[in-house]
Amino acid sequence: MRNHYLDTGIGRMIEIDGKEYFYFSGTSYLGMAQDMDFLDILANNLFEYGANHGQSRNNNIRLRVFEEFEESFSISVNAGGAAVLSSGYLAGIAASKSLTGEADEIWIAPDSHSAIVPDGHMPSAQLDFLQWKNDCLANSEKLSPRKILIIGNALNPILCEIHDYSWVREIANKHQVCQLIDDSHAFGTLGSSIYGTYDQWADPRIDLVITGSLGKGLGLPAGIILGSALQIQKIKATPLFGGASPGSPAHLRTFLEMEDRYLEKKGWLEDACGIFAQETANITQIKGSKLFPAFAYTEDAWVREFEKAGIITSSFSYPTANSPSVNRIVISGFHELDDLMYLNGIIQNLAK
Repeated sequence: MRNHYLDTGIGRMIEIDGKEYFYFSGTSYLGMAQDMDFLDILANNLFEYGANHGQSRNNNIRLRVFEEFEESFSISVNAGGAAVLSSGYLAGIAASKSLTGEADEIWIAPDSHSAIVPDGHMPSAQLDFLQWKNDCLANSEKLSPRKILIIGNALNPILCEIHDYSWVREIANKHQVCQLIDDSHAFGTLGSSIYGTYDQWADPRIDLVITGSLGKGLGLPAGIILGSALQIQKIKATPLFGGASPGSPAHLRTFLEMEDRYLEKKGWLEDACGIFAQETANITQIKGSKLFPAFAYTEDAWVREFEKAGIITSSFSYPTANSPSVNRIVISGFHELDDLMYLNGIIQNLAK
């Protein structure tokens, strides 16, 4: 697929060379970054807090909104605490650095985001997730009790696969387990609410730490770390946390004021994914789950056919520029029912 360059923000529709296209790509899963109610409140908060706040969180003059946001987020998932940083990548690095020093073993899932992979380590690239899981279980049986750090993503957004980590509890029966999960694509999408998978995988036998970007499903230019009070206190004491600029206070305040709108968007997104999954259930070229708003498709020729029909989907070579193209349809909270029905009609014709 050829590259297109835009001079405006991306929303439900985009204009390329004078023609409008439906946009079924990107990571704005809830569509909050394009929501007019959100933007109205955000505009007011930008006037209140300014366009940027580059001051260290350790400064003697502090904004209350950071602690308020952290407390609200951690309470919502029953975590001991939270730390907000300027990006998901920085949050992942901070969490990873904090956890690696005490581990006897570090096991890294094959699709782990680079932000949570410790320096000097590599994911298990030769295995898929299921093979890696079975390898972890087998190794845990062989080893004497020790401290094990298990690292992985909540899901694989490229292959549109949601990962199950219930098996980690079995390992925790024998070993002292710390688990680090990247929820970047899970915030706003997975689970019953908008707060990701922390409450799903929390277990008293496991020292769970969740990290990730808030800039995808939640539309906030910030990253977060969730974990026990002890782990969060440890992270906040590091030079990395103290020396880094925080996220945008105006965006964080807007989130706190608009939780109901987020939940409304999440409800529609769940309905939209259910409708699309049902309509395409018999299309063998499409793979995905109604639980996550991205669906992979195998036919490269469809990319061009979608474009002809006025639809832009996600299509790029992965993991390197020389790799085969990965093609996906991404549904967002800004899509309307008629958009889904139009897309489904095109797919049904292509699959004949």
